Amino acid sequence: MINRAILVGRLTKDPELRHTANDIPVATFTLAINRPFSNQSGEREADFIPCVVWRRQAETVDRFLSKGSLVGVEGRIQTRSYDDQDGNRRYITEIVCDSVQFLETKAMSENQQDESPTRSETQKSRPQDDIVSEDDLPF
Repeated sequence: MINRAILVGRLTKDPELRHTANDIPVATFTLAINRPFSNQSGEREADFIPCVVWRRQAETVDRFLSKGSLVGVEGRIQTRSYDDQDGNRRYITEIVCDSVQFLETKAMSENQQDESPTRSETQKSRPQDDIVSEDDLPF
């Protein structure tokens, strides 16, 4: 049997780090993953997948990731249930991460946005005579 999930998405908020009764660190976060198609209104939708990471990697996730960070996770899909305060049975499906790859931290994302010129700046810096003609194409 195979239970494997590989996801790439952005954190919807900062990770939440807690410790179990045995002082084992556990971090939870939610990944927003865009769907590859638009709905009937032409709008893009996203799925929000809860993720859990344990022990040292949980502490690392809490330390270096924040809302908007781009990450790749690999793990297994787990379902569990519990009874809430009103006695209702609640079900949770989540990814228990074996590996979390930091693809972009918030600081990296902010630096790239600061360094990349805006579209209007790019258009202003291009002289009009740099337009490529069909004769300049290699094919």
